[in-house]
Amino acid sequence: MAGNLSVSADIATSGMRVQAERLKVIAQNMANADSVSTTPGGEPYRRQVVSFENYLDKETGAQMVKVDKIVNDMSPFDKKYAPGHPGADAQGYVSLPNVNPLIEMMDMKEAQRAYDANMNMMKTAREMNSSVLDILK
Repeated sequence: MAGNLSVSADIATSGMRVQAERLKVIAQNMANADSVSTTPGGEPYRRQVVSFENYLDKETGAQMVKVDKIVNDMSPFDKKYAPGHPGADAQGYVSLPNVNPLIEMMDMKEAQRAYDANMNMMKTAREMNSSVLDILK
């Protein structure tokens, strides 16, 4: 019984790890939401997105989750007319990052809730494990 509860905590821990990585990437996106190129016609910061992958932990036999990859969001950049800007192209337009702070905030809230849910699961498994040990005394 205690072994199964430990596996539950391991699964929750893997979920917490991926959500922490996701929060880190979201923070990078937010920090660069206004980062434009200073090279004429250059590209601004491109939003990054985390994708997850399930895998079988051979030691426990449980399905865990890990970060599969962090990829660039290939959606188009918005353009702003600013002919005096050092990053403006030949027509006077500056490419803006494809980061939408509202979407990043929603993603951040979702990642935070998933992290909290995994933390509560780990706490519950630890409490149940402790209860089982108390019963066995």
